[in-house]
Amino acid sequence: MPHPLFQVDAFASEPFTGNPAGVCLLSEAQSDRWMQQVAGEMNLSETAFLLENGDGYNLRWFTPELEVDLCGHATLASAHALWELGRLEPGAEARFHTRSGLLTATQDGTWIELDFPALPAEATAPPPSLAQALGATPTYVGKSKFDLLVEVESEEILRGLQPDFARLATIPARGCIVTSPTSDAGFDFVSRYFAPAAGINEDPVTGSAHCCLAPYWEKRLGKSVFMAYQASARGGVLKVRRDGDRVILGGQAVTVLRAELLADAPLTVGNLR
Repeated sequence: MPHPLFQVDAFASEPFTGNPAGVCLLSEAQSDRWMQQVAGEMNLSETAFLLENGDGYNLRWFTPELEVDLCGHATLASAHALWELGRLEPGAEARFHTRSGLLTATQDGTWIELDFPALPAEATAPPPSLAQALGATPTYVGKSKFDLLVEVESEEILRGLQPDFARLATIPARGCIVTSPTSDAGFDFVSRYFAPAAGINEDPVTGSAHCCLAPYWEKRLGKSVFMAYQASARGGVLKVRRDGDRVILGGQAVTVLRAELLADAPLTVGNLR
């Protein structure tokens, strides 16, 4: 049976910006191997797989190389696709059961808000090769559940980074969030995200990274509501709000492709859970 397949630019208000994600709607459980192969075929930073259950959808995320525990932009893309396709009524809450627990999404005009867990970083000693891998000296290094968090001195330094990805891939973390203050009055901070060990040299816009950035900048700036910009080549804008042990991420999304996935699944079927 063909599977509806979308490519959605997340954290974007127009096509060809933000972070493209694949969204595959399943009618029955498929094997991990098949989903990994589809993600490799899509060759996007993440592809989301959704299977309806009695309380929303089971949701899993795969990079071209591996499954990940949390992904913001592909969750945003999934919610957008469900509303656009009519699988969810306008104004209805999207409920996703994931490896990181229950995640929800709601509509706020043309924006979508995601309710994610906060992932604060704790200060740590820089890995020995970090400065060489980034080509810059950190002013702060922390470690969250998934990632290293690095602050550099200025936005100019952040935008000019040309990491040694082979060296960066050896650092023991899912990825490396690099952030700095900004002189742009429209934003509170800027960031970039590198995850070569997961097959993503630079992620265009990373929702889950802001689950770490929000607690960090809350302490630095003494506020809990932010406008954030991820300064990749494609770029992306996020509304971010710290709410206790949760972070509310706001973004827009644009569908750029609708298709049907025709490839058959292998006979060995696993559980989508």
